Amino acid sequence: MSKQPHEEKLRIANPDSAGTGCGLGISSGQGSEAGSQSAITNPQSEIALRAARLTKCFRSGAADLVVLEDLELQVSRGEMVAIVGESGAGKSTLLHLLGTLDTPTNGEVYLIEKKISGWSPNEIAGLRNREIGFVWQFHYLLPEFSALENVTMPLRIRGIAQAAAERKGRELLGEVGLAGRVHHRPGELSGGEQQRVALARALVAEPSLLLADEPTGNLDLKTGDMVFRLIEQLHRTHQLTSVIATHNLAFAERCDRVLRLENGRLWPAEKRDRM
Repeated sequence: MSKQPHEEKLRIANPDSAGTGCGLGISSGQGSEAGSQSAITNPQSEIALRAARLTKCFRSGAADLVVLEDLELQVSRGEMVAIVGESGAGKSTLLHLLGTLDTPTNGEVYLIEKKISGWSPNEIAGLRNREIGFVWQFHYLLPEFSALENVTMPLRIRGIAQAAAERKGRELLGEVGLAGRVHHRPGELSGGEQQRVALARALVAEPSLLLADEPTGNLDLKTGDMVFRLIEQLHRTHQLTSVIATHNLAFAERCDRVLRLENGRLWPAEKRDRM
């Protein structure tokens, strides 16, 4: 579910300033600062996900509330990247933009070097269904449906026949250790089991990109570690590109790179951010 603007830590921009480009259709032109973000790119082979001068603002009266400003990001295919930062820094907003659940005020998102702006809502929805899996802090399972029915929902939306969808759903539930829970409803599952069903649902359509927003945030330490180890395993076996927002710095350290979101931009996480 998308966060409302007031849940982010926002900065108020002068509406007459061109500094952020918020609502003005222009970029900031702050080349030196944007260039200092170059360290957050990874010059490996194929770029799976890219954000260029990404800006997101929300209008509040006569002012713009700035969440992200000229943010730059490149994620290589197969990479697992952690994003850390204070509560309200904009991590959820960033993942919503990267996942095409929201549109930026300015800037571009590229998935496998395809620029998303200009696509129709149906085209974007189709891309999201095929290429992106989402896991949230809350599982968002439909309570009236079984684990298997929840997992197969993306395939049924795509038009896959029920029998084929169920075969794939059972396969994914087996991968997350829930082969014996396929007919259980969410209320009959533990918190860790619910999150594992959510992971299976995220991957049932065989996406290339996994976006996870505090996937262990509602779990105790032991269960959270088990779920994160499962994410690491699925990242490898499904050959995913993964971006994970987390407050757990120990989990973040297990990723290929750790980036810090601060003042609307991404920076390499310094050692003090990992203590």
